Amino acid sequence: MNKVVDFFSIQKKQASVPIEQQRKDWAKEFFKAFFVVFMAYACMYLIRNNFKSAQPLLKSQLGFTTTELGYIGFGFSLTYALGKTILGYIIDGRNSKRAISVLLSMSATMVLIIGIILLMGKKPTGAILFLWGLSGFLQAPGGPSSYSTISRWTPSKKRGRYLGFWNMSHNIGGGLAGILALAGANIFFHGNAAGMFIVPALVALIVGIAILFIGKDEPQELGWNSAPEIFDEPEDKEVKKLDGMSKFEVLKKYVITNPWIWTLCVANVFVYIVRIGIDNWAPLYVTEKLHFPMGAAVNTIFYFEMGALLGSLTWGYVSDVLKGRRSIVAVFCLMLTSVAVLGYRYGTSVTMINISLFCLGALIFGPQLLIGVSLADFAPKKAIAVANGLSGTFGYLFGDSTAKVALAKIADPKSSGINIGSVHLHGWNDVFVIFYGALIIGVCLLLIVAYGEEKKIRRKKLLDQEENAA
Repeated sequence: MNKVVDFFSIQKKQASVPIEQQRKDWAKEFFKAFFVVFMAYACMYLIRNNFKSAQPLLKSQLGFTTTELGYIGFGFSLTYALGKTILGYIIDGRNSKRAISVLLSMSATMVLIIGIILLMGKKPTGAILFLWGLSGFLQAPGGPSSYSTISRWTPSKKRGRYLGFWNMSHNIGGGLAGILALAGANIFFHGNAAGMFIVPALVALIVGIAILFIGKDEPQELGWNSAPEIFDEPEDKEVKKLDGMSKFEVLKKYVITNPWIWTLCVANVFVYIVRIGIDNWAPLYVTEKLHFPMGAAVNTIFYFEMGALLGSLTWGYVSDVLKGRRSIVAVFCLMLTSVAVLGYRYGTSVTMINISLFCLGALIFGPQLLIGVSLADFAPKKAIAVANGLSGTFGYLFGDSTAKVALAKIADPKSSGINIGSVHLHGWNDVFVIFYGALIIGVCLLLIVAYGEEKKIRRKKLLDQEENAA
């Protein structure tokens, strides 16, 4: 047991390397750790987005209904939501870089077993629901772990761009997931849906094992100073108060009682409804509503994720240029998203749908990224993983599950739809009513956070001026 604890502990050393040498070698050492969390998170999406790509084949080959697929997706969302906070809390203060590598390997094993079960040609809904949910639980701390590792290595004034660059990982993994899964199924399994699980799982398992011992989780493991010291950035005075506090005390003071973190968590719910509602159901929407062929349906995920890749690169950097005004940039993105949704709703050609999805990916991943960066700004480093995990819990428990279960019932022609008050929603057109409601609420909540960020930025600027004057 002690060996397991030691394996996941951060082995800090007394600073012994000259600061000039640290600055010279920083990029090389940082990008080792960055490579690990980038590759691990990309592969997590290889074994996550493969399910949505496989949905048309699961319906045609094994007889799954849209509602059943929605419940399996909900199983993932539920366990993922719980794992975000539970495992995020456990990982906080530990070697999150190693944790994400191990968890990737374990999740890939679950997906591999699903593929093997599907080879039997039956419809094992219960088994897939259990294994897919367990895979979700194991993947849950992937984002929080990555945020924690990158935040330990980078100064706050450049954090947005580095986290934005990392955010490309799940755009790349998510975009390639459908292509890899379908190609694997066609090449090795004669088009059997099982191949869409087995091939991505094997790739993820190999990567998870290969990256386990690459890089360090933070500079102190190399006998260096902390990132703020390396970059001559004043350490937040609150950070020094954390040294004598337990993990639960930090959680209580800086997360549980922090109104800005809770507001961001709720805003994340409505961003997830739009993001997952588009991303998860795009292949099924274009096959059922627009009668696109399977190849074109799978490509919808690619275009959405490539747009998201552009958004990940852009919006984090823009928020850095605006000196940490993350939420107002997110509001701008959501307002433009409401325009891009029109192209997706009324498009009829493959080209129009793909352009719309590219734009939607570029825009909706702005607030998706920036909510996480804003959480990192509002929480101390010792609580970043659990703060980000709490946001993910809200996003998946309420937003992702709504997008998968509620939208599935609305879209499913075999269901009776759902009622919200006196309003009855049924059919793909009513799915877009939910999107617009979520966008409006998300904008309102992020405007509140933008006010809090502005106060924080101005207060920090005033303190810096007073210190310089002294």
